Parts: sequence; C-alpha cells; structure tokens
Amino acid sequence: FIQMLRSAKKRDVLELLRRAPEEMLPFVVEAAVATQSVASLAALSDFLNFGKEHKSLLEKFLYAAAFSPRPSGELLRLVLDKLDGKQLAPEVWETGIVAVGSLVGKLCQQKLCGLQQEVERGVETILGGLRGAEEEPEVVVYLLALGNAGLPETIPTLLDYAEEGPTAVTTAAISALRRFPTWHISSKVKRAMRRIFHEKRKSYEKTCRLAAAEMLLDNEPSPMDVLNILLATNELEMETATFLLLKVQNSLR
Repeated sequence: FIQMLRSAKKRDVLELLRRAPEEMLPFVVEAAVATQSVASLAALSDFLNFGKEHKSLLEKFLYAAAFSPRPSGELLRLVLDKLDGKQLAPEVWETGIVAVGSLVGKLCQQKLCGLQQEVERGVETILGGLRGAEEEPEVVVYLLALGNAGLPETIPTLLDYAEEGPTAVTTAAISALRRFPTWHISSKVKRAMRRIFHEKRKSYEKTCRLAAAEMLLDNEPSPMDVLNILLATNELEMETATFLLLKVQNSLR
C-alpha cells in the first residue's frame, strides 16, 4: 500500500483520504505519513483540519509522525504548520509538542541539525514555548519534548528546571537528562544531581532524589558518589533504601 502511495499524485491521495471508510481512515493516514512523499504530505496538509478534525485521528497522525524511523524535514514542517496558532484540544497539543521533539531528535541523528530551517524552527518552538509556559503541566510537556530532541546544548536549561522546579517539573527534567548518553553527563550535571539527592539547596520529593541517585549510579559513578549514596540510605525509608542498595549491587555485578 505504501509502495502504491509513493507513486500516487496528490489528488489521488487526497481522494483516497476523503473516500476511506471511517474505520480505515487511521490506517490510510499512517500509511501516508510513512510514505513521506511530497504528494502524500501535501494531501495530508489539505485533509487534516486541526481546528475541526476528530482528535483521535489527529493524535494518530502525530503519533505516526513521532515514531517515523527516518523522518524528513517536510514532515516536521507539516507538524509545525498544523500546530502553529491553532486552538487545539489539550491532548492534541501535548502529543504535537512531544512529536516535534521526537522529529527534531531524529533529524539531528541524521546530521541535519543546522542544515534545515525546519529543525531550527522546531527547536525554537520548544524552547520558546518553555520560556513562555506559566502552568506546570505545560512546562512538563516542553521538558518531555526536549528529552525527545536530545540536544546537548539544552542540558543547562534542563539542569535549571531540575534544580529549581516543583516536583513534576524536576522529575520531567531529570527524566529528559537521563536520555542523554554517558559522554554528555558532565561533572556539572553530576554536581547538580548530588545537590538534588543530598538536598543541598532545598528539599525534594523522594521520586526526585531517587531519579538523581540513578543518574549518578548509571553514568560512571565515582567511588565517593557510591559511598555517599550508601551512607544516605540510613536516613531513607526502607523501600527507598532497598531500591538504592539493589541498584548499587547491580552496578557492581
């Protein structure tokens, strides 16, 4: 079916989308995304109305875009255009922003960072949205998108939110940082994780402290870090202490 769509003209793909039975429509949308031909993306652009379309179909389109193994800049542009300036259902907006992060990350893995305007626009959409976000759930969504993008230059931003944010924000920021490979987990990142785990600046919820400890133990921990984490387990709840002890034992193995 995808092979067939690759040779189809825009009007044919659009006609197929318009005539597809309702139960088949999500499949056709996914196939059109997977095709990523100029014609199929142009047809999707005309067909999908983010102001009126049923949100489950829009989410299906965004998920298909986010999970595309080798997305194109044109696919990212289509997603950005559909999100830009629209009044969207919260679920659609959230899925869209997270999808933008995923697309940016995959395009950068293809060495297209700095070479395509769409990538720069995607990064600015996330960072600009994060700067302007006032509600905690909004901030969390943008941090998840940054985690999907995996851009090393955003690590300082993630560290700021990890140390200064409320529980949900701190958790999301550390979760995003944990997606980076070990060579990006610098001494600066580790110092921040130590401050969170040992509560040097302020108190943190147990989940945040655990996430910070895992960051330290999963990324070439120093003997002192291991020792300090083990010593700290004396003051933690039994369940938390047991979890950390098992983590250390697994690292030793």
